[in-house]
Amino acid sequence: MLLGSVLNPINSTIIAVALVPIGRALGAPASQTAWLVSALYLATSLGQPVMGRLIDLFGPRRLFLLGTGLVGVAGVVGALAPNLGVLIVARVLLGFGTCAGYPAAMALVRSEAERTGRDSPGGVLTALAVANQTIAVVGPLLGGLLIAVGGWRTTFALNVPLAVAAVLLGVLRLPKSAGTPRSPRRGSLIAQLDLPGMGLFAAMLVSLLLFLMNLHLRDWYLLAISAAAGAAFAVRELRARTPFIDLRVLGGNTPLLATYGRALVAYVVAYAFLYGFTQWTEDGFGLTPFHAGLAQIPMFLLAIGVSIVSGRSGSVRGKLLLGAVGQIAACLVILTLTGDSPLWMLLVVALIFGVPQGLNNLALQNSVYFQADSERTASSAGLLRTFAYIGSMVASSATAASFGQHADTGGLHRLAWVMLGAGVLYLLLTLFDRSLGRTGATDARAAT
Repeated sequence: MLLGSVLNPINSTIIAVALVPIGRALGAPASQTAWLVSALYLATSLGQPVMGRLIDLFGPRRLFLLGTGLVGVAGVVGALAPNLGVLIVARVLLGFGTCAGYPAAMALVRSEAERTGRDSPGGVLTALAVANQTIAVVGPLLGGLLIAVGGWRTTFALNVPLAVAAVLLGVLRLPKSAGTPRSPRRGSLIAQLDLPGMGLFAAMLVSLLLFLMNLHLRDWYLLAISAAAGAAFAVRELRARTPFIDLRVLGGNTPLLATYGRALVAYVVAYAFLYGFTQWTEDGFGLTPFHAGLAQIPMFLLAIGVSIVSGRSGSVRGKLLLGAVGQIAACLVILTLTGDSPLWMLLVVALIFGVPQGLNNLALQNSVYFQADSERTASSAGLLRTFAYIGSMVASSATAASFGQHADTGGLHRLAWVMLGAGVLYLLLTLFDRSLGRTGATDARAAT
C-alpha cells in the first residue's frame, strides 16, 4: 500500500525538473508545458473522491489493481509520445491511475483498526506520510538523475516497473476482504454508485479547474457552469438515498471542512514552490535539471526527519502552526533572491521549506482520519487529496501567470507574493479553529 500511495506524488514532483527539457525538446513555452501539471491534477482531483467512494463500497483490492495497472499503460504512452498533446493524455491517464493507492491505504488502516479493536494507527499514518513526503521531495532529484542518464522520457518510463511491482504485490499480499463493507448496501449497483451525483460533481469540478488554469474574465462562463453544477449537485445529494458525497454528514462536520480548507491553501504554497521555484532555479538561476534536484536535498532530509519526530506527537494544532510559520518564512526569503544570489541562499530556502513539508501533510492526514465518518474513510481521504489538488491547480495557474514565457526573477517574486498570501491565510485558519485541540486530544488518546 505504501508503494501504491506514492505513485501519485512521484508523478506530481518528478515532472518539476522535466518541464524545461520537455519544452525545449518539443518547442513549447512554459505556459503550455504547465498543462502537464494541470492535466494530472485535473484528472486526480476528479478521480480521488470517485475512487474513494468505490473503495468504501467494494473494498480496496480490485480498485488498487485496476488503478496501478493503468499507471503502467500511461508510462508506456508517455515514454513514446511524439508531441505535447500525447504527453498530456499520458498525464491524464496517470492522474486517474494513481487515484486508488492513498484512499485504499487509509481504508485498510481503518479496517484493521476495527478488526483488531485497536484504533492506534499513529505509526502507520506516519509511515504513509513519510513515504509520500520522501517521494514528493526526492522526486525532483530522481527526475534530474533520470534526465541526465536517459532524457526526459525516462521520467515517464519509470512508471512501468513501479506499476508492475505494485500489481504483483497487490495480487500476492492484499487481502480480498479487507475494507469491504460487512453487509451489502440496499439498492442496485447504479443507486449505490450515484452516477448522476458523480456526473454533476465532475461538471462542477472540471469547469472550476479549467477556470483556475487560466484566470481571465473572458472565461466567466466556466465559473457560472461550475456554480450551476454545484447547486444541482447539492440538490441531488441531499435527496439521494446513497449519495456520492453525503452533504448532510459533511455539512455537520465543521472540523473536517476546516481541514479541507487548510489543505487547499497549504498546497497552493507547497506546489507553487515545487514547480515555480524549481523552474526559476533552471531558467532564472542557470542550474541544470540534475543540480536543481540536488538543491532540494536539504528539504528532502529535513522533511523526513520532521515527519518521523513529529509523528510521535498527538498535537495536530502545533504541527499546523509551525508548518504555517515555516511557509511564511520561506516566502519572505524567496522575495530577497535574485539571479546573482549565492547558491547557499537557495539551499536555505529549501531547508526552511523542509519544516512545513514534513509537518503539514502528516497533520492534515491525521485530522481527516479522526474527523471523518468511519464508513467513508476512503472517500474522505480522497476529498482531502481533491482539495490539495485544487490548491495545486491554483498554484499552477499562478505560476503560469507569474512567469509567462520565461521563469525570470521578477516572475518568481510575483509568485512569492501569492504564496505569502496563501501562507498567511493558512495561519489564520489554524489560529481561529478551536476544534483542533479536540482533534489533537483524540489523536493522543488513540496513540496510547
